[in-house]
Amino acid sequence: MKYLLSLFAAVILFSCGTQKNQSNYSVIEYEAGACFGFCPIFKMTIQSDRTAILEAEHFNFSKGTSKDEFSKPREGTFKTTIKEADYNKLISLLNDLDVKSLNEKYGERNITDLPTSFLRIKMNDGTAKNVEDYGKRGSEKLKVLYQFFEDLKQNQTWTKVK
Repeated sequence: MKYLLSLFAAVILFSCGTQKNQSNYSVIEYEAGACFGFCPIFKMTIQSDRTAILEAEHFNFSKGTSKDEFSKPREGTFKTTIKEADYNKLISLLNDLDVKSLNEKYGERNITDLPTSFLRIKMNDGTAKNVEDYGKRGSEKLKVLYQFFEDLKQNQTWTKVK
């Protein structure tokens, strides 16, 4: 009986430890637009299989903070497979946001030098959600999500494809 109970406990613990965050999202896209300063300009597209494309324009990987950066060519297009733990964290952040209930627009344009972010989500059920956030301050949870995308540029192994 002890062995049977031990085996049952081990199976339960193992199954809990290997559960993955089930994704309801087929494509997750985040785009960070320009400001009048040195805001990173990029678009990141993440597929449900964790493959990702980063289209880096300016101020993502360059060390300089100069307006001359705009006269240089864009930084490039990169690809990677998002680490499983990071992808699961992303899914958790999105689930915590209740994506379908987000407003379509956030921010007021009474200040003219703030960046705009775009969050575009395609769900597995065929629906989509597009969120435009002028100033990137739609909510505290959105700010955390935006920072997560910024961090992905640095904590993944990106390969330049063009």
